[in-house]
Amino acid sequence: VPPLNYGMVEYDLTRSGVVHQLNFPFLERLNLRTVLYLSQDEPSQQFLSFLDEQGIHFRRTHQSSSTTAAETTGSLSEAQVLSALEVILRPENYPLHVMCKQGRNTTGTVIGCLRKLQRWNLTSIFEEHRRYTTSKVRILNEQFIEMFDANSV
Repeated sequence: VPPLNYGMVEYDLTRSGVVHQLNFPFLERLNLRTVLYLSQDEPSQQFLSFLDEQGIHFRRTHQSSSTTAAETTGSLSEAQVLSALEVILRPENYPLHVMCKQGRNTTGTVIGCLRKLQRWNLTSIFEEHRRYTTSKVRILNEQFIEMFDANSV
């Protein structure tokens, strides 16, 4: 059973919401090398044990020690997005799975910024973003993607 909001981004790059025990056999089939966890909360010990048993590296984005406006709205800071993209752009991390709590806004923002690096047009980026967020779209996240400077990577 695939995790909530599972999707393929690129070859060997997938995304989803938090993974539960029911999803472990599915993830096993992906032969992952790395999981990039974008949520602020701690993953379950059961999930961390699964990753350890499978030899999958667990990575997080750079965490800021101060609470910023971006963090209180549930959005990512630019430093967190750059940290996530640094992991995504390194071939040695592949096959790679990117995830956040629901697999919608946080993961979608990072993937949207990746798409901007890939020179996708904004209409296509937002269409993909809204496919996962459905009615839960956050305009601030789309503004972040639009204003994201791909040259900063």
